[in-house]
Amino acid sequence: MPPPAAEPVSPQAVATPLTRSAIFLVVTIGRTPESRATVRGLCADLAGLVRSVGFRELDGSLSCVMGIGSDAWDFLFGAPRPVELHPFREIRAEGRVAPATPGDLLFHLRANRMDLCFALETVLLARLAKVAAPVDEVQGFRYFDSRDLIGFVDGTENPKGPDASAAAIVGEEDPTFAGGSYVVVQKYLHDLAAWNAIPVEQQERIVGRTKLDDIELDDSVKPTSAHNALTTIVRNGEEVDILRDNMPFGRPAQGEFGTYFIGYARSVSITEEMLQNMFVGNPPGNYDHLLDVSRAVTGGLFFCPSATFLDAVE
Repeated sequence: MPPPAAEPVSPQAVATPLTRSAIFLVVTIGRTPESRATVRGLCADLAGLVRSVGFRELDGSLSCVMGIGSDAWDFLFGAPRPVELHPFREIRAEGRVAPATPGDLLFHLRANRMDLCFALETVLLARLAKVAAPVDEVQGFRYFDSRDLIGFVDGTENPKGPDASAAAIVGEEDPTFAGGSYVVVQKYLHDLAAWNAIPVEQQERIVGRTKLDDIELDDSVKPTSAHNALTTIVRNGEEVDILRDNMPFGRPAQGEFGTYFIGYARSVSITEEMLQNMFVGNPPGNYDHLLDVSRAVTGGLFFCPSATFLDAVE
């Protein structure tokens, strides 16, 4: 008789279509038995909580992805560990900084209505109230035709359909954690006055695309320091992708204008190479000039285990 087939593993809702609203919530947790029991209980209940809140508006496309930081993984689950999980590695180069900031758990809430995200976040924080402290919360929104606040379309080259899952979901390279995904998050703040003072043609050379109609610049005119040139990663002769779900955010009355970067990948080394190219340069010194007007103020790396894994936590 042939051996029984392995049961299928279901990923979390990583490779889902873009929504109109999102909340990015990062918390730290205490290192007590109560903390461990509470967070593990939330892992097992997460899918049911999303269903309960989402049932209030069936067309709202509510979802939630939960990520776990390196130190928190050791505390909550111990060995074995996802093979590429480690703390976010801070980058410093000539005044450009990609900081590493505290964070044990990430919750990426998405829906077509902010009230659904808000309601689910309220439920999650109530469950964690005695054991967790929020350290960052960002409410993101889709801006016109998926543009960021600097006026360019964001995510044009995102992989779609099966390619999105192939880029974002761990496979046979780490069979114990197949169906999971590595996610890097950073909150960027923009100096819009400085950016808007730059002529549009120069902005396009910085980004690597035209501003109005979102066409990639020809390699003959695109600088090697263009954002999309530095974040194109080629391995073994083939371009490798990550899956982004960036969102604008801001508070104009406080002069806050930003982009929340969130990149899912089956190998976090791809995202890390992109950030190295942006902040240090490729070659060193040939850096991303978006960083002349934008600065990262947070940075975190998390592993999002499969939904199958979370459901089985006791």
